[in-house]
Amino acid sequence: MSPDHPSSLQWWWMLAALVGVAVLMSILRAWLAARQRAEHAEQGLHRAPPPVAPPEKPATQVQDPLTGLATRLWLEDQLAAAVMRAEARQRRLALLYVDLDGFKPVNDSFGYANGDALLREVGHRLASMGRGTDTIARMGSDEFIMLLDGDPDSASAALVADRVRHKLQIPYVVAGREVRLSCSIGIVMYPEHGPRAKLIARADAAMLAAKHAGGNMHCFFDASMDHDSENTIDLQRDLRRAIETRTGLELYYQPKIDGRTGDITGAEALLRWHHPERGMVSPAVFIPIAERFGLIGGLGQWVTDDACRQVRLWLDQGLRMHVAINLSVHQLRQSDLVDKIQESLARHKVPAELITFEVTESAAMEDAKASMRIFERLSSVGVHLSIDDFGTGYSSLSYLRKLPATQLKIDRSFVQDVDKEEDAKAIVRAVIKLAHALGLTVVAEGVETEAQQGILMRLGCDEMQGYLFAKPMPAKNLFLWVSGDELPARRPGFHPSVFNQDDADASGRGA
Repeated sequence: MSPDHPSSLQWWWMLAALVGVAVLMSILRAWLAARQRAEHAEQGLHRAPPPVAPPEKPATQVQDPLTGLATRLWLEDQLAAAVMRAEARQRRLALLYVDLDGFKPVNDSFGYANGDALLREVGHRLASMGRGTDTIARMGSDEFIMLLDGDPDSASAALVADRVRHKLQIPYVVAGREVRLSCSIGIVMYPEHGPRAKLIARADAAMLAAKHAGGNMHCFFDASMDHDSENTIDLQRDLRRAIETRTGLELYYQPKIDGRTGDITGAEALLRWHHPERGMVSPAVFIPIAERFGLIGGLGQWVTDDACRQVRLWLDQGLRMHVAINLSVHQLRQSDLVDKIQESLARHKVPAELITFEVTESAAMEDAKASMRIFERLSSVGVHLSIDDFGTGYSSLSYLRKLPATQLKIDRSFVQDVDKEEDAKAIVRAVIKLAHALGLTVVAEGVETEAQQGILMRLGCDEMQGYLFAKPMPAKNLFLWVSGDELPARRPGFHPSVFNQDDADASGRGA
């Protein structure tokens, strides 16, 4: 067949077309491959680097030593990470703030060791209810938090709260006896109830609302609770800053007067906080906040150290002043309390016998055996010990006899009625006789009238303290007042303190 034949030409055109299509397909595949490589390269430029494992936290920052649950610090870290994930995925979180109802009587009746055993059991029960994505932490004392991840709604959070309440209501065995507890739970939802920084405070506020409503229930956060929670978190932040920077805190001193001679025998150190914006904040407000947020240890150590500093300054000025310092029940449980006190005494070169530590009767008896150990260690240091607010607690006389205390302070509630009520007078007489039989001196606080002073003198009270003699005052005012007062308090011509700036807070206690 001739090449010029039409059928031959048609064959050549078909072949050329096939070759062309093949070439085009090759070019298209090469272009697509190049585009994919470019896209991958661009994604690689913007892709976040692999996450770097955070430095390992010390076990004390991660795990509560008593219950084995997470600590507050670890919970806050986990909450920050959970909030970031929830924001990225448009999901929810829930926080349940759990506080036991009626735990304090367990400590009062069975002691700290059994109370700690009960808290371990509570921690075990809570841990058994958590999922792998949840975080369960102990906030302190008998307070716990559950962080629920996994996009919970309010109904599921309430369901978990009900399950927690029922789980914790199962009877406990404490020292061979059956004990029943309930709990109050505050719930916040993220993002409905605010930013991360306010979630814990608002869950706490909701828990307190549940407790004030009778307990054994859960309560969701409501905007009406916001003022108190914000106020508390602001005060906590400012108080923490004041402790860290040592600014705004000051000790005032209220003199103690000898019941026989009227001479000044010493002074009680009372903590004051000058807030930069709020002015004077009452100890009745900021001391509970310090205890709730774990600041009481640092605050109490500041009080001890500053009191020792002031005693040293007075000694250098020729004034030998005995100073009493209040210790809270939280400080009594600090393992390094005695060591810190010794450090302050040594740092300021203060004779230990010039310092008296006052512990309320209820705090001393909360765990009498533990208090005995602390008191014995303090006594070995050389400081004096005083049982404060005597008559308001439930002292065991057998323990009171063994405690190495040197002094009892009669609660002001009895002193205020000693000249009006026979039963108050009888109680004061009995306390003075009991104390003297045990070799203890007696201080009556809250003395405001000459009638009260006269009765206390006739009953044999060793020392007195109150507005009749002097209000709490700054150290410089006390030095001037003592230096200028040559007449004893019982004699004509004695003039009381005229310092009035802190009248509103005079009854407040230091840490």
